[in-house]
Amino acid sequence: MAVFNGISAQHSDTTQILKSSNPQAPDFATIHHIYVEGNRRTKSSIILRELDFNLRDTIHLATLASRLQQNEFNILNTGLFTSTTITYKDWVGATNEISLLITVKESWYIFPFPILELADRNFNVWWDTYDHSLRRLNYGVRFYHNNLTGRKDQLKAVVQQGFTKKYELVYTLPFINRKKTMGLNLNLLHTREKEIGYTTADNELIFSRNSDQLLLRRFRVGAGVQLRRRLDITHRWNLSFHQNFIDETVRTELNNDFFLGSKEQRFAAASYQLVVDKRDIRPYPMHGYYIESNVSRKGIGPSVGMDALDLDASWQQFFSFGKKWSTGYVLKGKVGLLRDQQPYYGSQALGYEPDFIRGYEYYVVDGLDYGYNKSILRYRLF
Repeated sequence: MAVFNGISAQHSDTTQILKSSNPQAPDFATIHHIYVEGNRRTKSSIILRELDFNLRDTIHLATLASRLQQNEFNILNTGLFTSTTITYKDWVGATNEISLLITVKESWYIFPFPILELADRNFNVWWDTYDHSLRRLNYGVRFYHNNLTGRKDQLKAVVQQGFTKKYELVYTLPFINRKKTMGLNLNLLHTREKEIGYTTADNELIFSRNSDQLLLRRFRVGAGVQLRRRLDITHRWNLSFHQNFIDETVRTELNNDFFLGSKEQRFAAASYQLVVDKRDIRPYPMHGYYIESNVSRKGIGPSVGMDALDLDASWQQFFSFGKKWSTGYVLKGKVGLLRDQQPYYGSQALGYEPDFIRGYEYYVVDGLDYGYNKSILRYRLF
């Protein structure tokens, strides 16, 4: 909460408090200087990037308190800090020039997690369908660093053994230019799987396992750039190369359409994503909305087993009523713009992450198009 001379800047009489020393002072404040303290690792420029004002900007006194509170949320929404306060440091009454002090408390940035998880889509499938077999577990280590060089750059590394072997490396640098509007990401993935869901029957996945043969091998390498000129609008462009292989028995005995009659699936893909994020507190929004739209083209140039053009969009809206109740809803849909037959591996719709439907965890729906609505009702206990 922003504070001026020990008085809350969210007080309804903020304007009168700030003008009490000089009634002839203007009704707006000019940002003269911004100080940052408490950031041991994070660069100050990363924090200042999240503000919706700059030095020498003017802010009307009637909206100053709410603006400072929203900018506290902006800094917290980076995920780098456990607390943030913006207070008035200096005030020149004659000109209404103010200096602000941003005080942050940094969060933990390094998270090494041991992997001990189910190989199935969810707990219900593991418990009932596969008799909670411990052989269907994955183990290993998942390493995250959310602020590798102090520039909000993220590193993710995964080494997983057990039921599904997986190796993954992802690096994201949000800012590469002086204006801090452009970023990049790199990713690499390789998996080796002895069990695959090779078809769907009665809206349930049917699996096959071979303890002596790899049924599916996946490889992906990709890179992308993002553009964020405004705080709440982000554009992302990504390019990737995919190469997947199945065992001969999958094609001849299980599902010839898994890769449309081929043992290999090889293609380049490109995608564009637009995100408009107007949520007040992103981990647990009480107000605002979130819009995301994606268009992806799989099968650019010479390719094997993939030729798709998909468009999807989602809209999340959040409201609060009373002091502890809040609600929200999610609308999401997808359409396949190329109507030719697609390989079974690539035709997932509902029931796959992140598009689960509560109450239907055992079931999946395959296809080119889908749509759904989710509603949320929340009560704050703490």
